[in-house]
Amino acid sequence: MSNYWIRALPSSGTRNFEHGLNSAILRYHGAHPEDPITTQIIPSQPLFETNLHPLEENLEVLGKPYSGGADVNINIDIGFDHAAIHYTLNGAFFTPPTIPVLLQILSGSRTSQELFPPGDVYVLPPNKVVEISMPAGAIGGPVCRNQ
Repeated sequence: MSNYWIRALPSSGTRNFEHGLNSAILRYHGAHPEDPITTQIIPSQPLFETNLHPLEENLEVLGKPYSGGADVNINIDIGFDHAAIHYTLNGAFFTPPTIPVLLQILSGSRTSQELFPPGDVYVLPPNKVVEISMPAGAIGGPVCRNQ
């Protein structure tokens, strides 16, 4: 068991790994709690998105090949409340909680549906195709351009 450096060189901002910048340590359970001694290597086969392909060929495509052909269709209407100066999604607006949501969910004391007002959480069924549509029009929302 060992510890290893994980490095991610950003495309903008400070682009180096000096003093652990843009780096993290992957520590395996049972490894000694010490800094890794691994060095950066230039990959011989870098990951290019164009090289990605399905693990299995000829998989069945789920859903129907048209707008609205999914098992679950959710329309998210983006609005802006000028009086309160905040955005809304389907008429609901976000109010930040005083205790981080993930911490509350992990504690098991409440579900995400109990933590937010109605309309803030969408429970998605497993193994279903979900289509989300966001019509353009609200300030700061999606923009529809004819090209």
